[in-house]
Amino acid sequence: MSAMDQIDRRGLLLGVGAAALAAVGHPIDAAESRAAPEPFVVRSTDGTMLAGEAKGDPQAPEILFIHGLRQSRLSWDKQFTDATLAGFRLVRFDLRGHGDSDKPAAPEAYADADRWGDDVAAVIAAAKLRRPVLVGWSLGGFVAGSYLKSHGGAPVAGVNLVDAVTKLAPDLLTPLAGTFARTTTSHDLAERTAETASFLAACFHQPPTGVELQRMLVINGMTARAVGEGFVKTATPDLEPVFKAYAGPILLTHGRHDRLVRLAMSERIKTLRPESRLSVYAESGHSPFYEEPERFNRELAAFVTAAARS
Repeated sequence: MSAMDQIDRRGLLLGVGAAALAAVGHPIDAAESRAAPEPFVVRSTDGTMLAGEAKGDPQAPEILFIHGLRQSRLSWDKQFTDATLAGFRLVRFDLRGHGDSDKPAAPEAYADADRWGDDVAAVIAAAKLRRPVLVGWSLGGFVAGSYLKSHGGAPVAGVNLVDAVTKLAPDLLTPLAGTFARTTTSHDLAERTAETASFLAACFHQPPTGVELQRMLVINGMTARAVGEGFVKTATPDLEPVFKAYAGPILLTHGRHDRLVRLAMSERIKTLRPESRLSVYAESGHSPFYEEPERFNRELAAFVTAAARS
């Protein structure tokens, strides 16, 4: 599940955390934080074309952002335009079935966890990433786990799970999430349209308004119906053992008011990996990186800096 998308690429804000970035030898450059990302495309192992963008010093610590269901790479605009993260190499891409990436028509194209993992591997290779931190939001957490499952954890410096889906289980997802899994894939266009808008609204405690909301609705509507139809049929519904076995550091980020993924989902990973850190955002719903971006970017910068040192 997931939510939030599309914000003005040139409109967004601030930053703090210069000390943390300078500590790894990559001081903040205000012009760099405003620079336009460089686009790239890559084909995954099954031929699906994936559209992505990268910005920042290729030698800096790397962050690969993986968005959630019905979203796009533009979900991460508040990270890509913030000076707090200007000292890092930032990469984002549209998942298969989303945004500018190819949209296979068959649900089977989204049911195989290994395909999601291969997509991440293809992006890592295309962007020439050496050892990135994976940031997986909602469905993106499942995608990050799929990569670890099929490609191992050695190429990854760390994982930040953001309101992430790591196990498809009724007790870890809300009833509302279960309802949306059905209604947002409806073959009735009127129902699907209305429920997609409701799904987007459910992703926030501090909702977007105006042009931001309009753009997010457009992105949500671009997503192939087959994505949701296929994902719920995955033969790999439980990635908790993968995250337990992963040897690298894990940061768990979760909005206290999440209406789709229960806090218990992140708490279970914390139990499996006691050395991980759980950071709960009191003023956020399903999208803390959008609702409380300054705190999110500051914590991510510190996490990536520590991961790069180790």
